[in-house]
Amino acid sequence: MERPLWLTMLADAYQTLGRPEGGLATVEEALTEVRDTGVRFIAAELYRLKGELLLTQAAVSTAEAERCFCQALDISRRQGSKSLELRAATSLSRLWERQGKREEARRVLTDVYSWFTEGFDNRDLRDAKALLEEL
Repeated sequence: MERPLWLTMLADAYQTLGRPEGGLATVEEALTEVRDTGVRFIAAELYRLKGELLLTQAAVSTAEAERCFCQALDISRRQGSKSLELRAATSLSRLWERQGKREEARRVLTDVYSWFTEGFDNRDLRDAKALLEEL
């Protein structure tokens, strides 16, 4: 397994433990390795995770988190990774909902969610559906 994937899992563990600083440092390390090695399959998830970690900090920059989510969306679309696109769209939609941009949130999430035809017991699809019902 490639090192950036391991680092992604470590950053996610930091997030789960409520340690965003460690998670952000780990994401940056993974992104550096992605740039240096060209192993880009996990880049979209790294940017999404970075955005989520940024949102958990006291001095939060929602603009920076939004840029991370948009970058994750762009990368996942170019790679044709619908699962990672769904995760990025869900994160971006949650942020936009909190900012009162409900229509934009609904549109970006619906565009991705409607692509799926099976696997609706998957956690990411359940989360996306629940968010769509709130919007």
